[in-house]
Amino acid sequence: MTDDLVSTSKFLSLILRHAPEKIGLALDPQGWADIGQLLTQSASHGRPISREHLDDVVARDSKTRYAISDDGLRIRANQGHSLAAVDIALPAATPPAMLFHGTASRFVEAIRVAGLLSGSRNHVHLSANHATAVAVGERHGKPVVLTVDAAAMQAQGHVFYVSDNGVWLTQAVPAGFIGFP
Repeated sequence: MTDDLVSTSKFLSLILRHAPEKIGLALDPQGWADIGQLLTQSASHGRPISREHLDDVVARDSKTRYAISDDGLRIRANQGHSLAAVDIALPAATPPAMLFHGTASRFVEAIRVAGLLSGSRNHVHLSANHATAVAVGERHGKPVVLTVDAAAMQAQGHVFYVSDNGVWLTQAVPAGFIGFP
């Protein structure tokens, strides 16, 4: 992605996941925003985005962070929201027996004690494959990949969801379900 596409993607992430009020944008309870309003409000706050550029960002985002509605009128982030009022209304799903979580080595001891917590987000993010977890961990420092016994968690009543871009979500992962390297 070019620098301009990356910059726009980061802006969309801020607005659609964390702070729509920064540009006066309204999200519905499932996190959808009207694209016309997004483009108008972005421009009025010094960040003009054309519809073609928006479509290009969505199409070229390697992590498929954003979804455009079937009618082409709305956009939302697929996961990663910190807004309590947003519930992207995913149905519960049966996860693979094992999931992965990429983190930085400096966080491992805290995770041993507290497990994986959602922090400022609405869910803990998990990957279905090791390689994705490594890439996630690298964004935060020296990567460490933890395994999560998702089958055992689900058997004990923990609920999982899978976002449109394949990220597995759950409220928290108690330390007893985590495998450490």
